[in-house]
Amino acid sequence: MSTERAGISVIVITRNEERNLAACLESVRWAADIVVVDAQSSDRTVEVARRFTKNVVVASWKGYVEAKNLALRQAAHDWVLWLDADERAMPGMEEEVGRIVGANGQEYVAYSVARRAYFLGSWIRHCGWYPGRVVRLFRKSRASFVPTQVHERLEVNGRTGELATDLLHYTDETLYHYFSKLNRYTSLSTVDLRERGRRGRISDLLVRPPFMFFKMYILQGGFLDGMPGFILSVASSAYVFTKYAKLYEATSLGTAGGGGNS
Repeated sequence: MSTERAGISVIVITRNEERNLAACLESVRWAADIVVVDAQSSDRTVEVARRFTKNVVVASWKGYVEAKNLALRQAAHDWVLWLDADERAMPGMEEEVGRIVGANGQEYVAYSVARRAYFLGSWIRHCGWYPGRVVRLFRKSRASFVPTQVHERLEVNGRTGELATDLLHYTDETLYHYFSKLNRYTSLSTVDLRERGRRGRISDLLVRPPFMFFKMYILQGGFLDGMPGFILSVASSAYVFTKYAKLYEATSLGTAGGGGNS
């Protein structure tokens, strides 16, 4: 059964995603309903979105959870496939999702999907990044987004199955992009840690970053991904160091939690 006959909504949250969005939406053109919620982009993101769907909402940014919930309220169907703008549905997902939705999902209320991440010109198949399953297909009547500082977490009331078809994730094509996100996300992660009562300790800075490198590069086979795997493992250890250094800064020196809106 096709997804159009069965009924599925795709939701995408955007801000300045002109470069990525067309390929993302093209990969799910088969969906019965596409919802794009845009956080007042300054580029042509909205124009691109409207080539694929009339259901485009432009709203001020109030966080990931609010944006996702706004998209869910606009979705016409109970079954929802959530994509980021830098992701692409692979061929075969239409047929697989159509079978699930057409069968009315009696056994599972949500499905996780494996993501193939594209980093510095290569597909990362180790480093703990693949399969890196995330829940992306779900019944909106049986799931809800729970806030965290960095992104959001989807809580599902029921059993979760697994899709066989992967998503392609064009995550960081340059190190400039990676480290731009690193600064922002480590600041937000610091706020999460502080809210859980954590304080910055020297042991976090001494132990956690090298262990992250060892885990990704050796235990999870990052060495099999060549130079990109090595760089990713080092960069991930730098992420961990920066996060806990910002936690020390926030808890010991009384700053705003790792840079506030940086």
